[in-house]
Amino acid sequence: MVLRWPLGLALVSWRYMWRTTPLHRSEETGNATDLPQRASQDTGHGDRRQGVAAGAGPLLHRYYAAQIARSSMSPSGLMDKVAASLDRASPELAVFRKTRGHATQLHRGDEFIVRMPGPWDGPVRVVHRDPTSFRLATLDGHLEAGEIEFRAAADGDALRFEIESWARAGDRLADLLYNRLRLAKEIQLNMWSHFCVRTAALAGGRLSGGVTIRTRKVEWPPPGTGTPDLSGQTAGPVRR
Repeated sequence: MVLRWPLGLALVSWRYMWRTTPLHRSEETGNATDLPQRASQDTGHGDRRQGVAAGAGPLLHRYYAAQIARSSMSPSGLMDKVAASLDRASPELAVFRKTRGHATQLHRGDEFIVRMPGPWDGPVRVVHRDPTSFRLATLDGHLEAGEIEFRAAADGDALRFEIESWARAGDRLADLLYNRLRLAKEIQLNMWSHFCVRTAALAGGRLSGGVTIRTRKVEWPPPGTGTPDLSGQTAGPVRR
């Protein structure tokens, strides 16, 4: 894995500099409405969830969206294909190694180790799965503390693929890399925007209009909320 770090980081940098897919980025100040909402039930595999309250630094509420034209797939068909092998949609720099669950199916309670170049490896668990979406939560030892959701929906004659995350840095070192040096933050943005591009290819369609990325930064604890206990929470829907 150590030998892969320089190659992986070089690949990330090369794609970042020569990217041709338009990225429509915006950053704004968030508030308490960006916090995760209603508690979710865990899956009985031990209390290892690393919720946002366990993190460091501000909460980043991120939303990625891509419109996929000329695809004959249904939203559920696309999500089944993505869920069957996350590596097919993930860029080469990130490898999903399943440590619990069926090899080619995705169910609530399944677990992965996400291998990335550098000291970014992190365990995650599937905490929600329905026909058109699934959600992963970080476990102890992950670089982040929070959740990320992948979903698809019909958008007229096209498909709309979305990724939404609610996360803080996992510890003070990760906070330095994310929010001070911005290194990990940009690597993450590159990874998930490229995930959208590869998902469009899996759908047999064409990415229309690039990838929209919105980041809302919420200082912790949010004003007027004290220090909310959000360990083991389920994230609410994005505010469009």
